[in-house]
Amino acid sequence: MIDVVEVNHHYGLRPVLRNVNLRIATGELVSIMGPNGSGKTTLMQILAGLLSPVDGYVEFEGLRRKRTTDEELAIRRRVVHLPAEPWTPGNRTGREWLMGVGRVYGVSQHRLIEHIPRLLALFHLEDQQDELIASYSTGQRKKIALAAALVAEAPVMLMDEPFAGGLDPSGISALKRVLNHFRTQRDVTVVMATPVPELVEELSDRIAILKEGRLLALGTLDELRKQSGSSGRLDDVYERIASPSSADKIDQYFREVRP
Repeated sequence: MIDVVEVNHHYGLRPVLRNVNLRIATGELVSIMGPNGSGKTTLMQILAGLLSPVDGYVEFEGLRRKRTTDEELAIRRRVVHLPAEPWTPGNRTGREWLMGVGRVYGVSQHRLIEHIPRLLALFHLEDQQDELIASYSTGQRKKIALAAALVAEAPVMLMDEPFAGGLDPSGISALKRVLNHFRTQRDVTVVMATPVPELVEELSDRIAILKEGRLLALGTLDELRKQSGSSGRLDDVYERIASPSSADKIDQYFREVRP
């Protein structure tokens, strides 16, 4: 479904992604983890077509990003991207924004009229639906951005830190249930970057771990356990793969703390 092939990217002389190869099957939910500055957001932006890699390429069902105008437009009709800090129009109401996004993705008027009230209810935005988005709180703006990504009904979703941005417990619960539904139905492919091991462990089919732009590991949690030599939870597995010296540094800090 999604093929990332020999992708390299750099900013000036600083390499950000190094020979990244990644294949994601239709209907999978793959989570990308890694330390700050490991290249997660850059990889998500390349998948979304916001950046072109210096080397390598990305394909969706054989259609290559940025190769031709027709191929790029065909990909854009099937892929929705939710950045970590999504833009929303402050001079539009929540309902107007959802209607506009749905129309861009070719969703029928009848479907939008039926779906939008359910999305607003899902994220507890019924009372704000006819208010300008500029009046929304930070968490409410994140919720309307999530609703906009879902109203597109795209078969591929790219989500960079979807659980961040002030999302409250009810919003986190709603998004978890939606992603679990996608995972069960196998009709939507999701690539998600998030640093929260508990969410990754609960939601993911497979987990990719990046460090310094390199793909260190890719597999199910059990496969990563075998690779790391840990039988524990994902946070321990992750530390052993991505940052094996973390425990020593923490111990060193406390040894050197003066009373």
